[in-house]
Amino acid sequence: MSLLVVGLSHRSAPVSVLERAALTEDAKAKLLQDTLAAEPAAEAVVLGTCNRIELYADVDKFHAGVAELSTLLSVHSGVGLDELTPYLYVHYEDRAVHHLFSVACGLDSMVVGEGQILGQIKDALGFAQELHTTGRSLNDLFQQTLRVGKRAHSETGIDKAGQSLVTFGLDRLTGGAGELAGKRALVVGAGSMSSLAAATLVRAGVAELVVANRTLERAAHLAASLGGRAVPFAEVAAELPAADVVVSCTGATGLVLDRDAVAAALRDRPAGAPVLGMLDLAMPRDIDGAVHELAGVRLVDIEDLAAAAADAPMAADVDAVRRIVADEVAAFGAAQRAQRITPTVVALRTMAADVVSSELARLDGRLPGLDGKQRAEISQTVRRVVDKLLHAPTVRVKQLAGEPGGAGYADALRELFDLDPQAVAAVSHVGRPDAGVGHDLGMNDANRGRG
Repeated sequence: MSLLVVGLSHRSAPVSVLERAALTEDAKAKLLQDTLAAEPAAEAVVLGTCNRIELYADVDKFHAGVAELSTLLSVHSGVGLDELTPYLYVHYEDRAVHHLFSVACGLDSMVVGEGQILGQIKDALGFAQELHTTGRSLNDLFQQTLRVGKRAHSETGIDKAGQSLVTFGLDRLTGGAGELAGKRALVVGAGSMSSLAAATLVRAGVAELVVANRTLERAAHLAASLGGRAVPFAEVAAELPAADVVVSCTGATGLVLDRDAVAAALRDRPAGAPVLGMLDLAMPRDIDGAVHELAGVRLVDIEDLAAAAADAPMAADVDAVRRIVADEVAAFGAAQRAQRITPTVVALRTMAADVVSSELARLDGRLPGLDGKQRAEISQTVRRVVDKLLHAPTVRVKQLAGEPGGAGYADALRELFDLDPQAVAAVSHVGRPDAGVGHDLGMNDANRGRG
């Protein structure tokens, strides 16, 4: 496997660019399909969240892969390549694995340590599997990624380093969970982020929970599970005057609430009503940024959270997670490098078995008087000698191949034993073993290491 990731996140791009580059589900599907149709890529997964868009691919050509993936991200996001390129980061092979493991552990999140990214990675893998754009390489990588993320959260206190984006946003909006008790809350959307928001609000003691969604059945299911009520999406504006807190996170491509709708709701609020708190977790945004200008409302959106998170302190447990990531990347790389030599070893043993069979057949022709027991003893002896001769070098070559720079041992083995390249390729095709020796190549020096 030669893993390549091309993407942009809150670390490399301003929120305004991320917002414009956000992908709908249909756009993600088309991006994956077009990536596989491109020559350099054999498998692909797209990870799109409120603060990152990343395209992972198993490629056979680095430079062609970077050019193709960058172009495809531009085409499907609608952001021109010249404008998008300065914000893109590129990681390759081991560096790409390190990046993905770090993302899964919450080290690269806007709120360090948040665990929701694990669910988003799982969803990204499932989406690609449904579209049949993954194979053994990316399936194995992403499954291992999920295990690494779970290990980081179970073996360290990284959860204490940060909160979920929802909790972080609500704290920025209200000043603490205690400020939500007795309030009336409106949640717009019924996806994973909205569901987390609704559950968080209920735990914080809101007096009333209303859920609105384009699919009323999903809103009703979420509301019923938390003791709230559901309303049709068209009634969001009508519910605003009675709400104290609004959390919106939909997949809409346009605004859900514009300035005029919020202004009208403020006029209809009862006298003495508290400031209307609005948290927009969508990308692109659901709530018009011009709402900031209105008196009587406080709006917190992704851009506000990005600025606040940049100043948030990091816990000591982050260092422990970084060590876990480094160890896991080394182990994964060693396994991949060792796995790469397997087809060559199999081809060597197959060749040896064919030679033994051929020589035993010749012996039968030259010594036709041998009885069955004698033939069996000779056959077992010859095969045992060949196995003993091959055992030590094949075991050792697998060990050496697992070390950095060990990829050349497969080439040496093929050259020394004059193995048929087609025979090795046939084993590779069946087993799909993958390999990689990694380094990090950015779009330019300024972007090197960002991501």
